[in-house]
Amino acid sequence: MVPLDVLAACLAAVLLVVVAPVPDNILAISRGLSQGRAAAALSSIGAGLGIMFHTVAAALGLTLVILASPAAFWAVKLAGAAYLLWLGFKAVTSRNLISFTSAAQQSLPRVFAVGLFSNVLHPKPGLFVLAFIPQFVSAERGSVSIQMLVYGAIFAVLTAIIFPVLGSYAAKLSGWLARRPRATHWLNFGTGATFIASGISILALGRRR
Repeated sequence: MVPLDVLAACLAAVLLVVVAPVPDNILAISRGLSQGRAAAALSSIGAGLGIMFHTVAAALGLTLVILASPAAFWAVKLAGAAYLLWLGFKAVTSRNLISFTSAAQQSLPRVFAVGLFSNVLHPKPGLFVLAFIPQFVSAERGSVSIQMLVYGAIFAVLTAIIFPVLGSYAAKLSGWLARRPRATHWLNFGTGATFIASGISILALGRRR
């Protein structure tokens, strides 16, 4: 049984984390701007599933194994950094992450896949889950793994709910932005720069124990 005060503290902390500007919700907002609510929702569901992936990995101890092995950690880190740098480079050079022309828009399955893998291949969510969720876990309340899965599910569900809301509000701006290509140009540049900065920050991420 999860005490109500612990659950309230977890919900408050997760809400703050979810609304903070990070690549996942920036991606959902970008999809909402360019392709509408359905794309924002699918991108968000992908991000939520990515969080659950990291939660299950942490609960099973896989994250600890990665952190203990320099080779495994670097493999995950380089894969995540390369993927984010590629997304950023595409947004900056092609200017089509946010686009209002049908030829430049991506299929909904691809939107979902990008939302999922931009989270799964990002080592920071794994480190965050490992540092964040155990703060609400107590061995006196039963299985630690089950508690981690419950709190991780809360994190994932709120991500999948709140990100589409952000994307839906962004979708309302699409008509205004469609008439202002220069603003769309700078949005693509800013979004791409955010992904590139995130990829660089992963490469600079030191191995933690």
